[in-house]
Amino acid sequence: MQTRLVPNRSILVLDGPDTIALLERLVTNNTGNWQPGEARYGALLTPQGKVIADFVAHRIDTGALLDVATNAVGDLSKRLKMFRLRAKVEIDVDGKLAAAITDDGVPDPRSAALPQHRIVEAGSVPEMSQAEWDAIRIPAGVAEWGSDFVGAEVFPWEINMDRQGGVDLKKGCFVGQEVVSRTHRRGKLRKRTVVIEGKNLKSGQEVTAGAPVGEITSATDTHALARLRTDRLAKALQAGETLSVDGQPVQHIKTDWLEEELAASLGDGTESLA
Repeated sequence: MQTRLVPNRSILVLDGPDTIALLERLVTNNTGNWQPGEARYGALLTPQGKVIADFVAHRIDTGALLDVATNAVGDLSKRLKMFRLRAKVEIDVDGKLAAAITDDGVPDPRSAALPQHRIVEAGSVPEMSQAEWDAIRIPAGVAEWGSDFVGAEVFPWEINMDRQGGVDLKKGCFVGQEVVSRTHRRGKLRKRTVVIEGKNLKSGQEVTAGAPVGEITSATDTHALARLRTDRLAKALQAGETLSVDGQPVQHIKTDWLEEELAASLGDGTESLA
């Protein structure tokens, strides 16, 4: 694969001896045993548990490089600096660096279906279009800030961060942890981002199954990400309703974890969802 820059991304550099300690007490993923060169997925949340910005973070010897949506990087930088207090960490956007997909990088922590990830010199390789990137990430089920959600709009599970290695429910603390942990314990995860397959799909279209169950957030012609009420979807599928968009039938792409959650939402987890 030719190395290509991913559009609309910026690199936030955290540099200093207290970088890992700062991230450990703030962000959703665990930073323990994080080796230089390894990439991890995470986010900074509001105290109410909603995603301010998500990121792919690369560990470097002196800190970390965070691949963040360009329109979110300023707010993320501001908030990290606010939480920094006396920690020895420099936090700055580096316009000379950029995020890229490649066959010579590290595994993208969000999905094995994504190409490898790498931080490169800005302008050193061609940039792909948003449509080209969408054609890769949408079938892989990866939501993106600015396309599928914006700051303080969604909970982590609504964009499947907990299923993509972005949330560690066992770590000591992070901003918004109480809300996230409590919701997981109670099993109240009623919205999920689901990959659907069909024709002429467009962002903003309503998804129905006898009644509305959600909305497409981003799309190619044949695949889309849709944020759906899984409790409503499960009941509709059990009743034999057809999933549709604009009157045309579509299919949701099944994963083991999604089918388990749909079945569990019906009660004892034994009902058929075929």
